[in-house]
Amino acid sequence: MQNTLAVIAPLTTGRGNAVSKAALSVLGIACRAVEASDGELDIVLLGPGGETAAADVVSFGARSVYTVDHDDLKEYTAEAYARALEEFLRLSNSEGRSYGFVCTATSSATREFLPRVAAALDFPMASDVVGMSTDGDDVLFTRAVFVGNLHATVRLNGPTVLVTCRPSAFDIPEPVSESSRVAPVELKSSLAHARKRFMKLESTPSSRPDLSEADVVVSVGRGTKGPDQGIPLAAQLADVMGAALGATRAVVDAGWLPNELQVGQTGKIVAPQLYVALGLSGAIQHLAGMRSSKTVVAINKDVEAPIFEVADLGLVADLFEAVPALTQAIEARQSGG
Repeated sequence: MQNTLAVIAPLTTGRGNAVSKAALSVLGIACRAVEASDGELDIVLLGPGGETAAADVVSFGARSVYTVDHDDLKEYTAEAYARALEEFLRLSNSEGRSYGFVCTATSSATREFLPRVAAALDFPMASDVVGMSTDGDDVLFTRAVFVGNLHATVRLNGPTVLVTCRPSAFDIPEPVSESSRVAPVELKSSLAHARKRFMKLESTPSSRPDLSEADVVVSVGRGTKGPDQGIPLAAQLADVMGAALGATRAVVDAGWLPNELQVGQTGKIVAPQLYVALGLSGAIQHLAGMRSSKTVVAINKDVEAPIFEVADLGLVADLFEAVPALTQAIEARQSGG
């Protein structure tokens, strides 16, 4: 029997819930691990606001929900969050709570701090896991490699293994009736790096849904020809549809849209109900970030564009004509016209 620890960090105070749907997806793989090992589930919330965020996770059948707050966790740095998880795991072992499986959802932050924990504690780790299965008493993990074009199955050997899971690959489990106990944990040692300090966080305010949470995403590529041409048309379509706005790396590198809107291998991984691709070719690096979308609609004037290979509905057309017409049609339907 092996116990499982689901790590949710860093906590975010977003639109609606304190814990994002992407972060909650870790409970999907955590509950499957508990079933496979006949163990028990604990959840740890790292960062400020844990007492509030605990309300979002107490109904998922965990034995305990631990909250870890510390002055050094007020702003995210990889060193502080890695050290906090290390100290929590050491404290858990000293109190008789050992974990064979420690998991968290893949994000830009967990990509950065969880490998530090694996290195510091000499634990084996698999990143970007999209599936798991059992082989006798062993658990096998399937992870995306080569920009998602191939899947590798790995076996991790060790008393404790670390895993980050792709949010789009695991559904959030249904809540149960009983609530977990919430227990604050105090870490007394310093967590911050001695020669590094947080300066500031810059973000672009937006009234649109968060890209990682949105049910509909309108994403743009270089075919939109820039912030003064096609991108405003895409933004109007996104607003009419109540959608988030996304972009390819080429668009972000050109400075047309901010980095936080990038979808792809080096950006965000999204799995909306509807993904509308405008003027983007569909390079494999971009497909790695959106191939789990339920329905993909592509508009591109290049009939040979790779995006059409993954699109459920494709329109070969000039987006400068098609997007305004689509926006107008949706507005007319919404107004009953």
